[in-house]
Amino acid sequence: MTSTDSAADPSADPSADPSANPAHSTADQDSARLRAQLDTLTTEAFRPELAEIDRLETFEIARIMNAEDAAVPAAVAGELPRIAAAIDAIAARMSRGGRLLYAGAGTAGRLGVLDASECPPTFNTRPEQVVGVIAGGPDAVVTSVEGAEDSEELAARDLERLRIGPDDTVIGVSASGRTPYAVGAVRYARRCGALTVGLSCNADSALAAAADHGIEIVVGPELLTGSTRLKAGTAQKLVLNMISTITMIRLGKTFGNLMVDVRASNDKLRARSRRIVFLATGASEQRIESALAATDGEVKNAILTILGGVDAPTAEKLLAEAHGHLRTALDAATGPTGPTGPTDSTGPTGSTEPMGPTGSTG
Repeated sequence: MTSTDSAADPSADPSADPSANPAHSTADQDSARLRAQLDTLTTEAFRPELAEIDRLETFEIARIMNAEDAAVPAAVAGELPRIAAAIDAIAARMSRGGRLLYAGAGTAGRLGVLDASECPPTFNTRPEQVVGVIAGGPDAVVTSVEGAEDSEELAARDLERLRIGPDDTVIGVSASGRTPYAVGAVRYARRCGALTVGLSCNADSALAAAADHGIEIVVGPELLTGSTRLKAGTAQKLVLNMISTITMIRLGKTFGNLMVDVRASNDKLRARSRRIVFLATGASEQRIESALAATDGEVKNAILTILGGVDAPTAEKLLAEAHGHLRTALDAATGPTGPTGPTDSTGPTGSTEPMGPTGSTG
C-alpha cells in the first residue's frame, strides 16, 4: 500500500479508530455518559410545542414566558417545610459565630455571590459572614471559566482555603443537581463537620443526596431547552432570598419588618435609617437626629434609646447582652409589659404609621 493509499484508508490511521486511541475513546465515553445524564433531567427536557417559538410575535413570546415564570412560586411552596428546617439549622450555627457559604458554578454560582454581597448593606453582616464561592473564582462572575464546574477537587480546594468548620453552613447550588463543583463542595463541607444544604431543580439529585438538607425545586423544562438561567434561576433566587432573609430575622437583624441593622453607607441609606427609626418609634425628627448622633448612626441602638428610655452606652450594653436582639434588649430596659416595651410579636406591618411607644402600629 502506498502512502497515498494509507492516507485515504481510515483503517490504516490509528486515530480514526477510537479503540486505538485510549484518550479519544475515554473522551467519547465521557461525552456519551454526560449526554445520557442530561437526557434524564427535567431542566434539560425538550418541549416540542415551543419548537416554533421564534416565529411568534414578540408579545406572544412574552406572554408565554410570563406564564412559565408564574409557576415558579408554586414549586417553591412545595418545598417550604424543607426550606424552613434548613433555615433553623443555619440560624442555630450562625448564632454561634458560624458562616453561611454558597457554592456553585455558572448562573447558580453567580446567584450565590449576589445574595452574599447584599447581606452586608442590608443586615450589617461582616463580609466574611456570608460568602459566595463560584467555580473559577471572582472572574467567573462576569466571564465564563470553561471546565471549572467539572471538578469536585477544585471545590474542595476553594473551601479548604476558607477553613470550613462545624459551625459553618455550605449550600451547594446547581440547577441540574449533578454539577461536580457543587456536589464536591457539599461533600467536602460535610467531611469537615459543617452543615450542608443542596439546592437543585431536579428530583432525586446527587446534590440533594449528598447534603444534610436537600431542597429540590422542580420547575419543569425551560422555555429555551436547557437554559437554566430562566425558571431554575428564578427558583434559586427565591430560595436564597428566603434563606438569607429569614436567617437574619432569626438572628435579630430586624425589628418586625424593619431593617434595623441596615448600614447607612450612602445618602439613600442614611435617609432610610431615619425613616426606620421614625417607623419604629414615632419620635420627632429632632429626637431621631439626636438619638442617631449619640449612637454613631446605629439604627438599632437609636431605637433602643428612644423606646427604652436609656442612654447610648446603656443601649449598647443591653444589645450586647441580648446578642443583638432588639426586642430582648427592650424587655430588659422596660420589662415586657412596661410602658415603652413592645407588647406583641408581630412588630411593624409595613404601614407608613409609626409603631408607636408600645410596638403597635397605632
